[in-house]
Amino acid sequence: MAGCKVSSIYEPRKPPPPAIPPKIVPLHIEIHTYKMESTRQKKIARLLQKELSEIFRVKSNELAPGKMITVTIVRVSPDVSVARVYLSIFPSNENEKVFASIKDNLSTIRYELGKQVHNQLRIIPELAIFPDDSLDYIDNLDKLLNT
Repeated sequence: MAGCKVSSIYEPRKPPPPAIPPKIVPLHIEIHTYKMESTRQKKIARLLQKELSEIFRVKSNELAPGKMITVTIVRVSPDVSVARVYLSIFPSNENEKVFASIKDNLSTIRYELGKQVHNQLRIIPELAIFPDDSLDYIDNLDKLLNT
């Protein structure tokens, strides 16, 4: 049996591969126990994100003069009755004041959204607005790593 290598139990084992460091997860990502979003939910979320971005682009001077409002994520409930909208505001000073202004005008924003998507959606979802603080989180991590 020339040329064949027989493994032995006495051969040293290879060391295990190095441990993979855990990923840094932004704060706005939520872990749920229910099933993943359906294709329909994803399509509706994309539609709402696109239309809300346009609405905030047009109304940004009314809601927050000198600020840029970005719709980062839209999550839609399975029955399409509620849409969770995550907003990023730049520059990020006075965020509470801007969110208060947006929440005061939420009914007009939903009305504008309804005018835009009434041909695609039968039910216009209620909007729940949340701050997307992932940029601040990344900024903070960057500062900590550079010190």
